[in-house]
Amino acid sequence: MERAAVFDVDGTLVDTNHLHVTTWWEALRQGGHRVPMHAVHRAVGLASGNLVARLLGEDRDKDRDAELSAAHKALYGQYFDRLPALPGAGELLRRLAGDGWTVVLATSAGGAELGALRRAIDADDAITATASADDVDAGKPAPEPVEHALELAGVPAERAVFVGDTVWDMRAGSRAGVCCVGVLCGGLPRADLEEAGAEAVYADPADLLASLGGSPLA
Repeated sequence: MERAAVFDVDGTLVDTNHLHVTTWWEALRQGGHRVPMHAVHRAVGLASGNLVARLLGEDRDKDRDAELSAAHKALYGQYFDRLPALPGAGELLRRLAGDGWTVVLATSAGGAELGALRRAIDADDAITATASADDVDAGKPAPEPVEHALELAGVPAERAVFVGDTVWDMRAGSRAGVCCVGVLCGGLPRADLEEAGAEAVYADPADLLASLGGSPLA
């Protein structure tokens, strides 16, 4: 039977979470909002609209959400030519594809950003499809991004594993009914990932690759 390995990208396969923290912090500062960086870090992984709502609250001027998102996109775009893949990211995807897994990315990135992330991973030969936030009505922690990835793979939830680095990833995967694996390279504590639904946690893609035989991806 087919089986699917679904991967978040930012903070899971590419070392971008702290770039997102810095560029969101600056975008918010330019918009007149003083938000602590640790709060921004906790929100990374949410779609832009949900991130702004979480950080600024429901009483904010919602008409300025698009402006804040555009500012973040412009600031983050300065790094597109040098986004660093996390250790073992490409090797892990190629190993899984070689072992018969259908590899699908589930990310809120799209367009030029997604292209930059895929260039950083450098494993297009192993990736079957990509489910982006643009393809669904609700982003993580809603289950739709993971469910869409499963549709693209043609695999039921019980035959899939979702790998991510944030509590939003773990909650989305759990709500979609898939086995969730966490990685610590996004900067969140093991306990937070486990509490959100991670059945196993590894340091980074290289650690997961080295531990593959005893992992949910065995």
